[in-house]
Amino acid sequence: MAQNDFLEGKRERGDEDGFKPVPVSAHSAGGGWHLEHSYAGLPAAFWTEVTPSAVQAPQLALFNHRLARELGLDADALAGAESAAIFAGNQLPPGAKPLAQAYSGHQYGHFTTLGDGRAILLGEQITPTGARCDIQLKGAGPTPFSRRGDGRAALGPMLREYIISEAMAALGIPTTRSLAVATTGEPVWRPEARPGAVLTRVAASHLRVGTFAGAAARGNLGELHALVDYTIGRHYPQLLGAPNPALALLEAVLERQAALVSRWMLVGFVHGVLNTDNVALSGETIDYGPCAFIDAYDPATVFSSIDRHGRYAFGNQPKITHWNVTRLAEALLTVLHEDADTAVELAQEALGRFEVQYQAHWLAGMRGKLGLFNAEAEDTALAKDLLTWMHTTKADFTNTFAALSDGTEANGISGADTQLTDWLGRWRQRLTRQEQTEVESIRLRQASNPAVIARNHRVEAALAAAEQGDFSVLEQLLADLASPFDHTRADPQAREPAPPSGEAYRTFCGT
Repeated sequence: MAQNDFLEGKRERGDEDGFKPVPVSAHSAGGGWHLEHSYAGLPAAFWTEVTPSAVQAPQLALFNHRLARELGLDADALAGAESAAIFAGNQLPPGAKPLAQAYSGHQYGHFTTLGDGRAILLGEQITPTGARCDIQLKGAGPTPFSRRGDGRAALGPMLREYIISEAMAALGIPTTRSLAVATTGEPVWRPEARPGAVLTRVAASHLRVGTFAGAAARGNLGELHALVDYTIGRHYPQLLGAPNPALALLEAVLERQAALVSRWMLVGFVHGVLNTDNVALSGETIDYGPCAFIDAYDPATVFSSIDRHGRYAFGNQPKITHWNVTRLAEALLTVLHEDADTAVELAQEALGRFEVQYQAHWLAGMRGKLGLFNAEAEDTALAKDLLTWMHTTKADFTNTFAALSDGTEANGISGADTQLTDWLGRWRQRLTRQEQTEVESIRLRQASNPAVIARNHRVEAALAAAEQGDFSVLEQLLADLASPFDHTRADPQAREPAPPSGEAYRTFCGT
């Protein structure tokens, strides 16, 4: 569908409320839905019932067949045109009980009361393996938390989230997923008219640091205890029966966040808006707004148009993650221990381990990228010295490591200068000090270093074409991103960074 088809669509509704979504029977919908609603068992302060706002002309633009099958859904039934009504919010799948979640967040360091302003949770799909996954419509209309917003989403940002979240999943990085994108036939204004869309997001849950921050701000100990118990039961069942549940939860979240941010740093991913409401307690990457991947390695890289001071720059992400989990610790203080001083000591002791945890995860990942199986004391310096050379020479982050992965002794980067030549000599000597063969080392490198990432210029080209109704560019990009570690079949064009440009690449939140 061409862009003008969206922008020229007019609402012709008989009353101010417009269309109302209607439930569909399991028989008529097919689909394999098995929705439950454990989150609604939390106190009422954590959520409110809400109904998606139906749209004029829903059409299914993208559907994730593989993910649908993993969820136990009938992919063939749901990929049909009639299912657009479900994925746009015009009809509710069997068993849906839609709600918006309440939470707070520290946005650029400032505490704010928030909530799902344009996202509506339909329920929790129980998969064939017994996993519980949130099914959420993003861009499904206003909620009580919209704060004068329209509750809608533009097609471009929803497609961006689909692309990047699925790219991250293929890279093996914990992430929310994208099940579908449905166009609405209606424009949204950002600030100019853009085609509207709804994304169906799948998550282990949408519990966030901000969920706890909101409960702490209300000062209700019963709510905090209930939230601690619910989060442990849902994401950390191994902690059930812990003598101090709140402390055990804090320690577990710290470990998962340390592991997650290290994974971002190892592939050059910049989240772009690491507010506390975008930090999931499950340890998944959530909310792909102004996100992007670096080309030339530079820790100061910032893509987001609103991050004017570099708070969420690539190299700052570990520090900001620590800041965010510190806010979680603060929210938990009253349930960590009845004595305030003891609670602070417990929190500080747990937080003090974050840097060590992050460095351990990062170094283990760097050893994989360099093909190292054993550990030596100088490995940190070896990895950091390569990054220093990459920063100095503006070398491409992904392609440099990919070049070290093909067994041809750096494939085009060797001999660039004395600094690199010296580093390559140290690295080759290091490879001899392990039992594994060169072939085994190459396999480890290739499994650790993607050949293909979601290059920013390719993402932008795909989004621009899709907004004009041509999804072929996006479909090719998704196909390339599905096997990022296949070094033998990767299209050379898919591996190329953006051509030189005098303008810095910028991303936008899309809200």
